[in-house]
This record gives sequence, structure tokens and C-alpha cells, in this order.
Amino acid sequence: MAGRKKRRTREHVIADLSVNHVERFILRCGWVARRMSPDYGIDLYMETYNSDGEIENEGVWFQLKATDKLSVRNTRNAIPVRMEWRDLLFWMNERMPGVLVIYDAKEEQAWWLHLQEAIGAVKRRTRDRVAATITLHVPLDNKLDETAIRGFAKLRDAALRGG
Repeated sequence: MAGRKKRRTREHVIADLSVNHVERFILRCGWVARRMSPDYGIDLYMETYNSDGEIENEGVWFQLKATDKLSVRNTRNAIPVRMEWRDLLFWMNERMPGVLVIYDAKEEQAWWLHLQEAIGAVKRRTRDRVAATITLHVPLDNKLDETAIRGFAKLRDAALRGG
């Protein structure tokens, strides 16, 4: 196998498309999306600016997952996403909002979930049970668009106020 070159797979392509999809909405709001390299499970950081063009304190973190085979759980009207608890520890201890984005590469659409809120709900339901993984459900009503992006800035503002 000597001499084989690294290959760009479909997974690489749709991962980049998911980042681009979110970036475009952030840019349309007049803000900045910073790609994380290396990402370690955090793909984008959103910086916002006030109406005078001045940078605002803190930002919003994004974890992106891309797929060509979107799975929807019709009984919940949501997209199930299995995640490891160890990967969620960062979000449990991060005061600024973390947003999970599921990107459907075939339909070029994405949905979002506020991670700290979702993890808190799971912790309340599974108080004494410990598992290596949990399934989060991303509601189909949470379609990613400019309105959602502006809402994430409001989540950040609430976190800065301590609420």
C-alpha cells in the first residue's frame, strides 16, 4: 500500500458543506463565523457585532453533524442523534451557548438544538441512570435560518446576564 494518497471522501465533502451552510446564515446577519482547526468536536464559533459595528462580548459555539441519510423519528417529529456523555461534558460546563446542527446534504437543510438546554432535560429524566451514550432529539421545527441564528445571539445575551 505504499504510495497511496490520502483521499477526500463523501463524509469530508458533506462536513464542509454543513459548515458552509451555517456560515452563510451567520454572514447574512452581518456577523463572523470562525472555523475551528483542529475542531475537537467544535466546528464553528460565531462572533456578533452591534448596530454600530462594534464586536460584542463572547459568542456562540457550534457542533455540526452532516449526513446523506437523515433519520427522522416520526413519533417525536425529531431527528435522533446519539452522542457520548464524555463529549457532552464540555457543553455541560460551558456557559456560552452550544448549538448542535444536523445538516441534510441531500436536501441542503439543517436543524438545530441548544445543547445545554437539551442536556439539562436529559439529566433531569435520567437522574440516577448512567450510560455511555444518550440520544438527543433535534425537533424538525428547529429549522436553521437567519431567525434561528439571531436567536442564538439572544441565548448568548441571556447567558451573559446569568440566566
